[in-house]
Amino acid sequence: MSTMTVCIPSSHIRGCLDSPKKLISDISFCSNSYAFFSFSRRFFSFGAPKGELEASFAGMVGANDLLIVGPGVLGRIVAEKWREEHPGCQIYGQTMTSDHHDELIKMGITPSMKGTQVSHKFPYVIFCAPPSRTPDYPGDVRETTLNWNGEGSFLFTSSSAPYDCSDNGNCDEDSPVVPIGRSPRTDVLLKAEKVVLEAGDMNLNYKHNHLNLQYKADRGAHVYWLEKGISDVRPDHILNLIHYEDAASLSIAILKKKLRGRIFLGCDNHPLSRQEVMVLVDKSGKYGKKFGSFTGTKDPLGKKLNNSKSRAELGWDPKYPSFAHFLGVSE
Repeated sequence: MSTMTVCIPSSHIRGCLDSPKKLISDISFCSNSYAFFSFSRRFFSFGAPKGELEASFAGMVGANDLLIVGPGVLGRIVAEKWREEHPGCQIYGQTMTSDHHDELIKMGITPSMKGTQVSHKFPYVIFCAPPSRTPDYPGDVRETTLNWNGEGSFLFTSSSAPYDCSDNGNCDEDSPVVPIGRSPRTDVLLKAEKVVLEAGDMNLNYKHNHLNLQYKADRGAHVYWLEKGISDVRPDHILNLIHYEDAASLSIAILKKKLRGRIFLGCDNHPLSRQEVMVLVDKSGKYGKKFGSFTGTKDPLGKKLNNSKSRAELGWDPKYPSFAHFLGVSE
């Protein structure tokens, strides 16, 4: 058994962007094979009556069945890659609303809404829903732990925001975190991680993994800033990037390890300032727009993350070793 926590930068990159609600930010993985993983982030439903929903979960649970709480961009890629490795498994997706259930069904994901009653628990669970859409994020995480049967892994995606560094300094898996009470943003993440860790009293395994700013060609901080043109945040704030595909492959690597009491970090080990990110975007010539400028001078700086320890233990490397590599340009 194991539990994991994972942190990854995502479109909910709080503090790194001037509009955190629109972007994915740092993430943290915790695994028991319990894991905290903040690639930013609900239960299963087709909009059918309660009796029909319960019936849809009444079958036997497979050894590799997976529940994804918050099947957004990251969760859907995880589902695709998980099915490639486990043909014949059943994948379920829990959401806050039924708005995208048709899309999930087409992908082979059985959807349900938060609060749906199910008749069995799941061997593998990944929680990758963001804290921005719920008034009780730790409570939602606690509720989700009750849907894990303890046989595989539980992965919670958190954020690297709790690391106590805001001067562009260096951080790794063992760096200290901020104390509870410093800010509401970090408090909600630390309390959610604590929920997962406390599940250890139930003989669950833990693993933490902090992920950072997630991106792909049409999604991420660079796309937001291109659309905005001029942004009133400072250009020298350091970001830590990871492609969505790499965030997904890292999540799966952690789920499969079933380790206890560990913290993993998700990033490409090529931290860049905001200005450097947009210089690379302009240099690539892949986007029709040109970015204007960053005009801020007083907002906080970031941190430089290094996840060499996580890579060595998991035997994992990213498909895209840097943002420049993804864009096909030299740094």
